[in-house]
Amino acid sequence: MQSKIHPKWYQAKVTCSCGETFTVGSTLGPELKVEICSACHPFYTGQMKFVDAAGRVDAFKARIQKADTKKISKTEKRKIKHEKKIQEEQSRPETLAELR
Repeated sequence: MQSKIHPKWYQAKVTCSCGETFTVGSTLGPELKVEICSACHPFYTGQMKFVDAAGRVDAFKARIQKADTKKISKTEKRKIKHEKKIQEEQSRPETLAELR
């Protein structure tokens, strides 16, 4: 067996965002911070709780709303631009008398 290949082992203190703390064995470091633990997770508590980490629901709604917007093709854009140009030309005065 090779020597000195194993990571360092810590008795890590885990702190949850709800305030619960407990210790576990870890190779990551002496302190860990988590968002949800067994004391506040809906599966373990039996209470319905809305958990939105980093605005996932808002990001999903924004993505759906963006997909619903109508996209215009290049040919449609060209057609609209051409019609606008024709309307501008028709609105111009044809004679100097109309210009005054």
